[in-house]
Amino acid sequence: MKRSIYLGSAPFWKSKYWEQLGLTLLIGLPLASGLLIVTQPNFPVRLAAWQSQFSPLKAPYRYPFYNSLSAGERHPTGRLQQEIGFYQTQVRQHPDRALEQAALASAYLSAARLTGEGSWYLLAEQTAQRSLAILPMDNSEAHSVMARVTEAKHNFAAALRLAEQIPKPAEQLSIQITSNLALGQLTAARQAADALADLTLSQSAFGLLALVQTAQGQDAAALKSFDYALDVEEAGELSVSARTRTMLGRFYYERGDLKRASDFYNEALNIFPNYPQALLNQAQLALRQGNYRVAEQRYQQLNQLSNGAPTLFDPLILRGRAQAKASQGDQATAEALWTEAETLLRQSLGDSSFGHRRDLARLLLERGRSADIPEAVTLMQTELKQRRDAETLNTYAWALFEAQRWPEAQMVIQEAVKSGVRSAGLYDRAAAIEQALGNAAASQVYQQKVQQIHPQFDRNARSAANFGAGLGS
Repeated sequence: MKRSIYLGSAPFWKSKYWEQLGLTLLIGLPLASGLLIVTQPNFPVRLAAWQSQFSPLKAPYRYPFYNSLSAGERHPTGRLQQEIGFYQTQVRQHPDRALEQAALASAYLSAARLTGEGSWYLLAEQTAQRSLAILPMDNSEAHSVMARVTEAKHNFAAALRLAEQIPKPAEQLSIQITSNLALGQLTAARQAADALADLTLSQSAFGLLALVQTAQGQDAAALKSFDYALDVEEAGELSVSARTRTMLGRFYYERGDLKRASDFYNEALNIFPNYPQALLNQAQLALRQGNYRVAEQRYQQLNQLSNGAPTLFDPLILRGRAQAKASQGDQATAEALWTEAETLLRQSLGDSSFGHRRDLARLLLERGRSADIPEAVTLMQTELKQRRDAETLNTYAWALFEAQRWPEAQMVIQEAVKSGVRSAGLYDRAAAIEQALGNAAASQVYQQKVQQIHPQFDRNARSAANFGAGLGS
């Protein structure tokens, strides 16, 4: 944390001036949410406030603003629907106005993040392009939408180039953080994260800083940044508040503190009922604990949110359900679910730019067919041209390990380890590779590191590793 953030012994952002600043950014990679919760809420906010009274979380981890929320703030998706309708009307009446087009594109992008539906991303991109055709310069909002959509397509290098055209420093820095994280360029990501925290002192900024510090293996610093994020939390930004607690839950999940992880996920859902990232991580937690009925319930809940509309998260849901069935010995149902997920992933690679090669490679490896292994290796070789974070390197090393290309797998996993991230799953993979190479001493060193981070890391933890919504991914 840079020294300029502090004034004396107290954080500068606790002054009245900074308390009056609203959170100006809703930053992060796309998250899923159902727009229909405004009309069919499962858990009213009053119930959430009552539930929170019995939350095992202590202040400041509990959300403090339940009773102060207005009716509109309690249903942010409804406000988004109204915003989209307003700008659609404006664009119909004034099709030659670039700024109205840009505002509509930004609203579409918000819908894409809330629902995970690729169609919203397409609308956002097309509308931003029309805006830029009218006003190619001094059009910050349209440039920002284009950079965000490009980032959602996993073209992170191009997103960084587009971010340079955004005159608003905060938005430019946030894209630099997330794209550099995906590329494995942690020094650049950290520089941008420090600059954004100094510039905005916002909950989103400190949450992003915590993600970078986690990737660098600086766990204590990351927890302090999460605390700072909650210090500057304000009422009304429900998705940001829910996301921060979901990220905290994921942080503790990765370190084997499953009780605390569950508490944070539950609090996130108290804040923002049916928040999909929290539901995805709850399902992963249930898989980890062998509670397959609960995992299935969470996946069904996520399916109901989309009301039948396809989302970018459908393959992950299907893969999670397949893993649950396979773990229970129902191989036939698991195979059917894997096939359905495979079809969706291959379609996404073929007819759009939102395909996830890493997800397809993981599916092929999870399914366990030896004939699929060469394709998994090829997919990951291609994916590394797009992103090179520790999670992607770990998946590539997994594919190489299954192909019995152990010296290559060793080189890849060592690159991931050198990033500094403290990951039981990463060290577990490294231990297996060293064991396959006959390096028993090196394997034992990695196994000890696994135990230091996650003492209960077992077969269930290993099989559930790839089914959560990651810290910012």
